[in-house]
Amino acid sequence: MVQGTTSDAGKSTLVAALCRILYRRGQRVAPFKPQNMALNSAVTINGGEIGRAQAVQAFACGLEPHTDMNPVLLKPNSDTGCQVIIHGQVVCNLEATSYHAYKPTAMRAVLESWQRLQASYDCVLVEGAGSPAEINLRQNDIANMGFAEAVNCPVILIADIDRGGVFAHIVGTMALLSATEQVRVVGFVINRFRGDIALLQPGLDWLEQETGKPVLGVIPYLHGMHIEAEDAVPQTPRSVAGSESHRLRIVVPVLPHISNHTDFDALRLHPQVDFSFVKMHETMPAADLIILPGSKNVRADLAALRTHGWDNVLARHLRYGGKALGICGGFQMLGAKIHDPLALEGEAGTSDGFAYLEMETTLEASKQLKQVSAKLAFADAAVNGYEIHMGISRGAALEKPALYVGNLPEGALSADNQIAGTYLHGLFDHAESCAAWLAWAGLSAAQNFDYEQLRADELDRLADCVEQHIDWDKLNLAMLQQGF
Repeated sequence: MVQGTTSDAGKSTLVAALCRILYRRGQRVAPFKPQNMALNSAVTINGGEIGRAQAVQAFACGLEPHTDMNPVLLKPNSDTGCQVIIHGQVVCNLEATSYHAYKPTAMRAVLESWQRLQASYDCVLVEGAGSPAEINLRQNDIANMGFAEAVNCPVILIADIDRGGVFAHIVGTMALLSATEQVRVVGFVINRFRGDIALLQPGLDWLEQETGKPVLGVIPYLHGMHIEAEDAVPQTPRSVAGSESHRLRIVVPVLPHISNHTDFDALRLHPQVDFSFVKMHETMPAADLIILPGSKNVRADLAALRTHGWDNVLARHLRYGGKALGICGGFQMLGAKIHDPLALEGEAGTSDGFAYLEMETTLEASKQLKQVSAKLAFADAAVNGYEIHMGISRGAALEKPALYVGNLPEGALSADNQIAGTYLHGLFDHAESCAAWLAWAGLSAAQNFDYEQLRADELDRLADCVEQHIDWDKLNLAMLQQGF
């Protein structure tokens, strides 16, 4: 199990790298995260929903994602509440205090999935969540040491040196663990190191002497490394492509409850796209295309857009010939009304949409979860994506679809071809679909950009680096010495 001294220490990345390394060595290996809190998710082969990071790790193992890889997924829909997903399906909405009482039930689901994976694979690589030293969350813990202790799992502790204070992070985390938990840690990995390792060596020697634990590896900072984010919007909100005149300018507002923003990774990396994530209070740069993204609380995010004047921004953008695309929750916002009679995402009620598409959406208790193969309605291009939504949209706008799933229409395309919407995530992950959407938005001679190959290449680059910088003999010895 890989646990971190902090959030974003590199747990997901290290697990993905180890998955890839063992897969390339011919091992039957699978990823596992007992509990994940994230708004980036994926639809599994068995029709459930798991965190996006575990889907990436499954890909690194050469596997289709399965709900056993992330049996508990929490999707925040407010500052204090979340949707609780067990074995891929929504079971309830709970406030944070109520969820702590629910943890024993969640733990049973975790152990069921763990046992199935253990029976099916040579090796299971487990990812923790946040930090094991969060004192307020220790009771009934299922995400970190509570799980490791329950199944007798060895732990590697990873810390990020790039954010500073790495030795304090490690020593402080160890000090806050119980005696049995401290023994369970077999060693440390230091992540994102820049510079001369000789200058770091005195600190590594001190750390090993102070803790009695080995430093298993120092992973260098990988410049330009791309791996899909578990949750946080990328820290570099603009693409590195620049804003030359021949590039298509795309803007996505960062909604308070933005979900599945990995939809836009292919656009951020595309050589012909100048891409920007724009925070709500920021001035929007000039754009050819505005994309309204997915949302875990559509009505609240719609209100936030209006509060910050994005209704006027969108109207001005369209008036001057720009194009707009809505994905999932963003698609719902483009309609006339959004109804939530069951209070699934907040208080029960109805909100006015932007009314650019003649349709209304009603949120229903049953969540739509499916992998989808489709064809674009406006171009000869295939799409392989997925749906994750609780809303059902109805109205005349759907009579002119954006895509076809078999012979069934999906999404909507305005009569003037200026506005489009769809429930389908993953529109840009496949080269021909991405090129077709960019051409629709106004890019002349859109190139085929193979994002899927780039993702595979980056996983291999990551695995090569970790394989080189982990001391495997030290790791094996530490595990033997501690009886694992």
